[in-house]
Amino acid sequence: MTTFDDRNKKFEKKFAHDGEMNFKINARRNKLLGMWAADKMGLDTAAAEQYAKELTLADFESPGDSDVLNKILKDFENGQVHMSMSDVRIEMERLLTVARKQIMSDS
Repeated sequence: MTTFDDRNKKFEKKFAHDGEMNFKINARRNKLLGMWAADKMGLDTAAAEQYAKELTLADFESPGDSDVLNKILKDFENGQVHMSMSDVRIEMERLLTVARKQIMSDS
């Protein structure tokens, strides 16, 4: 195998690893975000866990964070929780940092 082939294989492994880590980080962020939103809506522990799972699954509807953001905003509106889009985005960013630290420490 040539040096070029070795480099290519290493790059492919790193790319796959980075993709997996980003997936785990976003999934963890969504779970944390779901628990935060459930708390704002006054859900009990079991309902909060279920909501966090639903929010994590909602992330697969379309690329990016818009599906998660829209679900939370709609649920807040239905639950009469007064929270702006900016407030939710700020919490999403904060929890992304928390999730990244958690996943990196687990690895």
